[in-house]
Amino acid sequence: MIKFVLTEYIEQALAQADYDKLEDSTYAGRIPACKGVIAFSTSLRECEKELRSTLEDWILVGLKMGHPLPVIANVDLNKEPAYASVGTV
Repeated sequence: MIKFVLTEYIEQALAQADYDKLEDSTYAGRIPACKGVIAFSTSLRECEKELRSTLEDWILVGLKMGHPLPVIANVDLNKEPAYASVGTV
């Protein structure tokens, strides 16, 4: 099975997510290692979906802006990509 680095990063980050049921019966989710990645929704399932979307956007903005991203489960998105010549592919 082929694993993609970005997919693995997202899966590992979401595995570290914390969810809380709030006093008004809504849910809040956050990923402690990813500062500012937080989501709210009326159901746990929707909160999980919203947190994934927020995380994906957070990663894309971080990569575009050159912000250092936390290493999660030994997945480091801060490394420079390695390029191979077309002849080796």
